[in-house]
Amino acid sequence: MMGICIGLFVLAWAVVRLWSVPAAVGMCVVAMVIPPVAAMVANRRGPDDRWWDDPSGDPKSDEWWDELDGKKPPRP
Repeated sequence: MMGICIGLFVLAWAVVRLWSVPAAVGMCVVAMVIPPVAAMVANRRGPDDRWWDDPSGDPKSDEWWDELDGKKPPRP
């Protein structure tokens, strides 16, 4: 996607602007929208992804979070 983005910028200002500046600006606007869309698509999580339940690796912290989430009874 980033190759398409760079290609649009280069093509817009090296070639297309000679015939139509508004078309070159439009191509740049499309190229400007591609990186945020690519980031959203790449970071999308599936409906079954429960990343917030992943253990942190710190046993004390994981125990504390499990207690808060109701997975374990409170400590006496």
